[in-house]
Amino acid sequence: MKFPILNIDGSKSESIEISDKLVKLKVNYKLIKYVIDWQLNHAKPRVAKTKQRNQIRGSTKKIVAQKGSGGARHASKKAPLFVGGGVAHGPKGANYKVKKINKKVRKLALAQTLSKKNLDKNLHILADVKKEVKKTKEFYKFLEKNNLKNVLIISDDNSFKNINKSARNIKDLKLINAEGANVYDLFKYKSVVITSSSAQKIQERYLNEKN
Repeated sequence: MKFPILNIDGSKSESIEISDKLVKLKVNYKLIKYVIDWQLNHAKPRVAKTKQRNQIRGSTKKIVAQKGSGGARHASKKAPLFVGGGVAHGPKGANYKVKKINKKVRKLALAQTLSKKNLDKNLHILADVKKEVKKTKEFYKFLEKNNLKNVLIISDDNSFKNINKSARNIKDLKLINAEGANVYDLFKYKSVVITSSSAQKIQERYLNEKN
């Protein structure tokens, strides 16, 4: 599929061809949600930790006789029932079991998310920025002219350096490298702008089965 290439200065450029395998797939929302849940699961640091019953220090002496007291049967003060005892089913810190996900599933979810953006006409290609854009006003005019709001920009390294200073102060805009393209950010932001070099990198990464 061909995409027109946008320019910061408003000049016209040739179109770019992007594989239909990347931007014209059927969208499986359950798959995308699964990958987003996986991302969020990994984003949270697991720092909370409680002691299990077997980690409490103290005597293991049986506190009351098994029978004859008229009360419930108890083993030791380490039981979760007592103050100072272990915590049943509490958080276990860094040992928390995280979800595992296949790399091909992540790649497929990324491609389907791009397809969804393309279907909604919110996917745009930007020509590589070879000159530094020094003023925020200049970059904001470009966004306003193309009706781009709530924008995620996926940039190559050179373009990143040239637009970072002018773009970072704009509200509801995030700038990331092509290597950092992910499903969560693509869904979080309404408009997605990809520089032409980044689009080719993502396409190569997706179509290369070895990766």
